[in-house]
Amino acid sequence: MKLKFYQIDAFTEKNSEGSPACIVPLSNWLSDDLLQKIAKETAVPETAFFVYNNNKIHLRWFTPDIEMDLCGHATLAAAHCLKSILSYKNDKIVFETLSGDLTVCVQNGIYHLNFPSRKPIISVLPLEIKNALNIQPKDVYKARDYMLVYDSEEQIKNIKIDINFFNKINLNTGGVIVTAKGDEVDFVSRYFTPQSSVLEDPVTGSSHCSLIPYWSERLGKNQLIAMQLSKRKGTLFCENNNDRVIISGMAKTYSIGHLWTE
Repeated sequence: MKLKFYQIDAFTEKNSEGSPACIVPLSNWLSDDLLQKIAKETAVPETAFFVYNNNKIHLRWFTPDIEMDLCGHATLAAAHCLKSILSYKNDKIVFETLSGDLTVCVQNGIYHLNFPSRKPIISVLPLEIKNALNIQPKDVYKARDYMLVYDSEEQIKNIKIDINFFNKINLNTGGVIVTAKGDEVDFVSRYFTPQSSVLEDPVTGSSHCSLIPYWSERLGKNQLIAMQLSKRKGTLFCENNNDRVIISGMAKTYSIGHLWTE
């Protein structure tokens, strides 16, 4: 079977920056096993598949290891694929997903993702994560992911993970966010996933479902600019909106090609 794919860099306006996602449109769903095999073969942080049928777009996300319940950068990339490559007519795109209906609005080349807010609560850091960190956090929170708060952007840049300890913990579909107030933006972060083919995610839209409500309350503002400090880096424009968050950014198409499946 021959399938077309689009590799798109999300949360950036430059190629080879931001977070790469592989987008594969389908006419009908393939088996979960085959979807997972494709995601493993593409070897990017997330591969998204969608089926467009009867004016509904059903979207699913896979890492090389598992299916995810929510992914921001691959949702943005899927919207970019539909709007900028496949000539989708509407400026409002609604995806049916495991996390409910997710809306993406497109304005002047910027994609605005309407996602659920996942406000984190005070928590205790598991020993495996503590032992894996070269710098200990000031505060610990938890929603889907653990969120570790630090004193400075410099600390976030200098964090190193010892995978011998880190990979002993099983967080299911969650990961570990490290974050601090930014020097030139409102806040910065990095994101790590244990027992994963990709230890550090380049830009993680879904983590901002927790980061936005936290930093909005702490900084006393609803409009924020964020940067993820991976090697590729990415910029996110954020809005806190009660039980929803708006995560906005740009995207660039990197490559278009074909996949051959069984």
